[in-house]
Amino acid sequence: MDIQGYISKFDELRRVNLQAIYEALKQVLVEAQERISYGMPTFYQGRNIIHFAANKNHLGLYPGPEAIEAFQEELREFKSSKGATLFPWNQEMPISLIQRIGLWCYEHYRK
Repeated sequence: MDIQGYISKFDELRRVNLQAIYEALKQVLVEAQERISYGMPTFYQGRNIIHFAANKNHLGLYPGPEAIEAFQEELREFKSSKGATLFPWNQEMPISLIQRIGLWCYEHYRK
């Protein structure tokens, strides 16, 4: 399965948001490879750069603990853990923030 196949499995609300996140990350991670890793859409460049996934109540973004720390001020309104941030489906997705996180991850994690 590829990322489009993953996205196609969900209802319209989740599909639209997953597609928006996918396209947004694809714009800034142009040289990264795309794959499914740990069952999630993943951008990869020598190692996993960033993952995202649909959950029942939120979209999970998995950029790793260093990125969460680097963006902690901008992420303060969202529930975050050591390596993930949760964006509720009932709120507008912060596309530009997600792109900045993705680019930060690419610059810091690629090999």
